[in-house]
Amino acid sequence: MNRRLITAALPYVNNIPHLGNIIQSLSGDVFARFCRNRGYDTLYICGVDEYGTATETKALEEKTEPRALCDHYYGEHTKIYEWFHINFDKFGRTSNEQCTEITQALFNDLDKAGLIHEHVNKQLFCPHCNMFLADRYVDGTCPKCGYEKARGDQCDKCGSLLDPIELKEPRCHTCGSTPEVRETKHLYIDLPAMSEKLNAWMDKASVEGRWSDNAINMTKAWIRDGLQERAITRDLKWGIPVPKAGYENKVFYVWFNAPIGYLSITKQLADELVKAGKQSFDWKSWWLPSESEEAKGKEKVDLFQFIGKDNIPFHTVVFPCTMLGSPHDWTKLHHMSSTEFLNYEDGKFSKSLGIGVFGSDAIESGIPADAWRFYIFYNRPEKQDYQFTWKDFMEKLNGELIGNLGNLVNRTLLFVTKYYDGKIPDAPVDEELWKQVRELEAKATESLEWADLKDAFHTMFDIADICNKKFQATEPWKARTENPSVAESLIHNLCYVIKDLMIMMNPYMPQYTQKIMSYFGKSIQESKVGMETKPGYTWADLGVTEGLSIVGPTEVYFKPMDQKTMLAFREKFGGKQNKDAAKGEGKKEKKADKKKAEPVVLPVDQQADFFNKNIELTVAKIVDVKPNPEGEKLYIETLDDGSGTPRTIQSGLRMYLKESDLLGKHVIIAANLAPRTMRGVESRGMLLAGDYKDADGKDCVEVLDASWAAPGTKVVLEGADVNATKKEQITGDEFFAVQIAAKDGVVQIAGKKLLADGKEIKTEKALNSEIG
Repeated sequence: MNRRLITAALPYVNNIPHLGNIIQSLSGDVFARFCRNRGYDTLYICGVDEYGTATETKALEEKTEPRALCDHYYGEHTKIYEWFHINFDKFGRTSNEQCTEITQALFNDLDKAGLIHEHVNKQLFCPHCNMFLADRYVDGTCPKCGYEKARGDQCDKCGSLLDPIELKEPRCHTCGSTPEVRETKHLYIDLPAMSEKLNAWMDKASVEGRWSDNAINMTKAWIRDGLQERAITRDLKWGIPVPKAGYENKVFYVWFNAPIGYLSITKQLADELVKAGKQSFDWKSWWLPSESEEAKGKEKVDLFQFIGKDNIPFHTVVFPCTMLGSPHDWTKLHHMSSTEFLNYEDGKFSKSLGIGVFGSDAIESGIPADAWRFYIFYNRPEKQDYQFTWKDFMEKLNGELIGNLGNLVNRTLLFVTKYYDGKIPDAPVDEELWKQVRELEAKATESLEWADLKDAFHTMFDIADICNKKFQATEPWKARTENPSVAESLIHNLCYVIKDLMIMMNPYMPQYTQKIMSYFGKSIQESKVGMETKPGYTWADLGVTEGLSIVGPTEVYFKPMDQKTMLAFREKFGGKQNKDAAKGEGKKEKKADKKKAEPVVLPVDQQADFFNKNIELTVAKIVDVKPNPEGEKLYIETLDDGSGTPRTIQSGLRMYLKESDLLGKHVIIAANLAPRTMRGVESRGMLLAGDYKDADGKDCVEVLDASWAAPGTKVVLEGADVNATKKEQITGDEFFAVQIAAKDGVVQIAGKKLLADGKEIKTEKALNSEIG
């Protein structure tokens, strides 16, 4: 059995993590607990990512030092992860001497190999703060729509992507001063020079490690499109110093040194254990086994990494290239488990607005940690984004956790204590039941071997469901007197199935499963590096139907949630608590905000009906495209919409697509949108498109295509009347009251597909995107 080295994406230190942030750390914990219990030599490493612009800037805003800020938030993160019972072997920090040592050593390796180049570029500099400003720390007026609170990377009002130098009246986000354009030099890693090595490594690793299609396609796209040199330095004070003449006032870019944190935190653990005299531990036995005496004779190391989908290229391209450029044989990625995003109710988590459940909120909620763990893994967003809603939380908690698993455990164990004086009746093995159970146990085990955490968890609940149905069909409350051997057989076998379920579910719900096992007078084995192993049942005990004899007094662990409680939680974490704070922003700002208020999105169950009655979508062919001379990012498109009269619209696509990309294309437009004049030209409608990031992380746009449909074809929801009469004209707010989105490439509204001439509208690249 190969050794298992496990890492979870390092959470950024300068805020409280929300449920979506915590998924990666929790996922690594479930897999590490499984691996330890299965008998693998396992090491689970994580920690906070402390360097970078965001930390330095927030420290300035809060009038403190970066180190003090990091100390505070490291404590907050630690408290939250401990409450969730995440069993790291080491939860460390990147601002340690080990990270400096290893980062600088790797840099020197790359520099000696000729893989580091210098380039000069232009950047905004704040004289007052005496620092170059990252894009997100520049505010100003959007050159496209005039919004006065645009950021240097994007305008939240019109959605345009921006270069900070383009902003009108730019301001330093921290102090409000006017920045100036200055030249600065930086060091870049020569990724193109390592393309061949990377490709060869990826071809082998992706097959052996069963990479997801998403990871393979994204990595191949980076290589196919040509790798670009990537900056690895920044003009900051808070970071790892660059050991090169002329770069004394710069530090390493956080995305160069952050993955190296996996290595440095391992060394941090090794140094601490040796210093404490607990055990001899060579960090190189995990990361550089070919150079470690301790690793001789041991199995090879398989590296499993748990990350969000936005971090894939850094773990399959940038970090591996850093290792491949070094003369040392580093342990590199074997298997990657990436997740999509977890969003909150109708939008996203926002600490500043008080929207969503953050780690500290979960602690204060009174809901047990294992209930949160259950919900996160039952709905783990593995193939598409998932929306946390309190209604769904209540339904899954009451239905699956309590109604299925809890019901099986409680009714079975209570039957033993009530009718058999706490002694599990002796009975033969029910081979028919165990055949089903063992098949599903093998399926769950195989899923867990490859970190398919959600599938494995659902399989375990399938076992509970089978047992509940057998309990109901057998009616032991009758059989106990009418056919005692039947009741005894059922209860005897179900006790052992429950034992198996607790072993398998222990990685997911460690507290709950240990509690249930305590009713049998037993426990489940727990271990971690540097600590004495707590004895108990292991994965090898699955399917064993001997060793249990008694059931002690039991109690209900999870309490159901009622509608009133659910609504109270939804109200509490829906941003309402920050209303009073918002009132103090000043009359002038309130007036401006009121004018620029975001449109109200209808509840999901009302959106399809509203669309069918109001919004007219039509297929149109682009017959001419030309730039708007007064709008540097606008195209003027002339369309054939099937009416016989040319239609003119405008779109802000010049920064994303060439004229040739649009000409002749059959697109979809909002045909009854009220006309709007932009830069002197009236636009009669809006072209629909979705956004996505390419392999380089660059923002891109994909226009909806309906090449099979003739101009004038109506686009309708499945099941709707194609000839229905819509409003003659709608406002922008009415259009945006409905959320059109691509889900796994299928464009839909409230779960219903959009059709043109009976065929689904699909996206090829903007697979999971809002459409607008």
